[in-house]
Amino acid sequence: MMSVEGPFLSALIARMFNPEYNLAAYGVAASFAWIVESPVILLMTASTALVKNLHTFTKLRNFSYALCITETLLMIILIIPSVFYFITINLIHLPVEVAHLTHTAMIVLIPWPASIGYRRFYQGILIRNGLTKRVAYGTIVRVSSMAITGSLLHFFTGLNGALVGTSALSAGVVSEAAASRLMVLKVLKKIKSGEINENPESKLTYTGIFRFYYPLALTAMMNMGVQPMVTFFIGQSRMALESLAVLPVITSFTFIFRSVGQSYQEVGIALMGKNKSGYKALRNFAFIMGIILTLLIGIIAFSPLAEIWFKDVSGLSQKLSDFSRFPLILMIILPALTLLLSFQTAVLVDSHRTKPITLSTIIEFSGILLVMFISIRYFDMAGAVAATIAFLAGRLGANIYLFSPYFKSLKQNNQNFA
Repeated sequence: MMSVEGPFLSALIARMFNPEYNLAAYGVAASFAWIVESPVILLMTASTALVKNLHTFTKLRNFSYALCITETLLMIILIIPSVFYFITINLIHLPVEVAHLTHTAMIVLIPWPASIGYRRFYQGILIRNGLTKRVAYGTIVRVSSMAITGSLLHFFTGLNGALVGTSALSAGVVSEAAASRLMVLKVLKKIKSGEINENPESKLTYTGIFRFYYPLALTAMMNMGVQPMVTFFIGQSRMALESLAVLPVITSFTFIFRSVGQSYQEVGIALMGKNKSGYKALRNFAFIMGIILTLLIGIIAFSPLAEIWFKDVSGLSQKLSDFSRFPLILMIILPALTLLLSFQTAVLVDSHRTKPITLSTIIEFSGILLVMFISIRYFDMAGAVAATIAFLAGRLGANIYLFSPYFKSLKQNNQNFA
């Protein structure tokens, strides 16, 4: 359901004044918000794995709140004009008009990081206690709030498209954070009363939380941070403005399929079981789902459905719609690779081996930047094409690296993984 956000807002912006500049600004603003948000993105993974009783809840809650406050301060620093324009114009070389639109859009995204961290902490507790439907209900609140806000601003105000898009995003995440807190109240009462008290002898320290979490945070920071770096390279590429305009449309469409894989990480952690008793069922499900996702996106990419999506649904011009087709074809296998990465990560987190996850992200991050540099500098590729090739190469490198620690974790639990 969250994957609906990108295509919906891109379609709104594409139908407003000056769509190319506003789509580009919306994509850049979102990428900056994602990198600031990145240290809190895996709080859901942490709370799913660690919150077992009142003691662990209190420790991780305090840690999470401090992280959310820090992220909000970083967001405020980023939008200081002298800081913002140095990054966007002097470093990234965005067109001046795109930079101005992006700055305004960033201001309304100030609540974004804290809202994401807050709701993901409590959603992890819901997942830990088998209340996954409530996570979905929270997403319904988010998507509904986003759609209503975006539609009202689109039809009844004169705001530019980038500002409409980011305002809708902020409204959605704030609403979802509030809904998540309400839906977890009964579970919190059970935790505080001692009714939920797994491993009562286990003690969690802030040092222990930091050691467990910092590899995950670094992983998320690099995953999110790669987008501004890609934006930098695209700004130096052939067909830069067109690439900046279509890339958020392409990535938001593929996220519809990638989101299945990304959400599988918490599923794996919650259902792996003692001594990884749930491993085989989770592995088989991931394999089947990977095939289904690849077939679905492949059917769309190689058929007239792609043009219907980009032109009729997303509202791109014929020129931009045609330009989007080849990058989409390149992305066909990415949802399956994302599913594989999430499952590999779940196995490692369940074994409390988070450092290899960080190393895999370093490989992915470095691979993306290296491929972007070579593709643009030496092959003069259009930015959107270079970006999609880089995303694919980086993810594949991470998958290959993780196989070794992944199988070591399984062997340590004496599992028959043949």
